[in-house]
Amino acid sequence: MKKPAFVAALLLLASCSPPDLLSGINRFVPGDNGAHRVAEGVTFAPDRGLKLDVWAPRATDHKLPVVIFLYGGGWVAGSRGGYSFAGSGYAGQGFVTVVPDYRLVPTVRFPAFVDDGALAVKWTRDNIARFGGDPDRIALAGHSAGSYNAAMLALDPHFLRDAGVPAGTIKAAALLSGPYDFYPFTEVRGRDALSNWPRPAETQPINFVTRAAPPMLLATGSADDIVKPRNSEALAAKLRANGVPVELKIYPGKSHVDLAKSLSRPFRGTTPALADSAAFLHRVLGR
Repeated sequence: MKKPAFVAALLLLASCSPPDLLSGINRFVPGDNGAHRVAEGVTFAPDRGLKLDVWAPRATDHKLPVVIFLYGGGWVAGSRGGYSFAGSGYAGQGFVTVVPDYRLVPTVRFPAFVDDGALAVKWTRDNIARFGGDPDRIALAGHSAGSYNAAMLALDPHFLRDAGVPAGTIKAAALLSGPYDFYPFTEVRGRDALSNWPRPAETQPINFVTRAAPPMLLATGSADDIVKPRNSEALAAKLRANGVPVELKIYPGKSHVDLAKSLSRPFRGTTPALADSAAFLHRVLGR
């Protein structure tokens, strides 16, 4: 890109939300082993107006493991386009990666955004082979509110069952900076998204841990003052107590935002969250 065009692009990006900014800058930084978007704006829930993007690495002669990445934003913000850096990042690690949208507060409240994620899982299982993915090797990943959604999908079986997804479809989960054990709701976004539900215990992922849970990696920063590290610590302890394989990564001095931005190429060195989660998922799913 010529210098004037590059400067103009940066000025435009400066007016974007932080995730959009990261995704915009990500385009100017080489890497991710040829990862590219192979499908954009695919409708997976027509009655809800929900779409998804699919990212993939360079073509191979065999089906690849699949990651469904659910973005954060406190259930009030976020978009699949804004998190293209995450789609590219996981695709660059050897996964066919699906980044779906979901409905947000105040348009909906719990459990609608989890239900949307279940429909994204159904679409992925039914269609991902067309994009080089293996429907028998699907994992969930996410950050913040997206990690919450993913945890609920992985732990509370009724969401996927109600969407027509066979039991055992989710083989693993790699969750970054998520809230899993946070009732009573002391933060406004949690109250706005979840306090409508008449049985608060049913909103907490930690209450659905059983021996049937898939293996999980839980990563957080020790300096995360938005979603406290105790959420990951408590869920890891509950999983271990039930005999579920779990890895807990606590990155010293790292914040809530650090883990998300480290999925992007410009800030890949901020934390090892992408490398750690990819290595974990490859161990569980295979290559």
